[in-house]
Amino acid sequence: MYHLYILKCADKSLYTGITTDLKRRVGEHNSSKLGARYTKSRRPVQLVYSKKFKNRSLASIAEAKIKKLSRAEKLKLIKSK
Repeated sequence: MYHLYILKCADKSLYTGITTDLKRRVGEHNSSKLGARYTKSRRPVQLVYSKKFKNRSLASIAEAKIKKLSRAEKLKLIKSK
């Protein structure tokens, strides 16, 4: 099971990723050296959206589509959750 997620960073920017363990990954973004380079300087981050997928392929396709959205479209997606 894969999770697509969107994080809201301390500077109000948004970060999108995929993982198999959502709780662990959000923790890594907030406190570990394993977090993404982008989020390291924008801590703390907050999970604002997540969606489950059966496999990595489907999650990666959805991630690519979300990354192409504008900020306004991403915020609309988050609110529609």
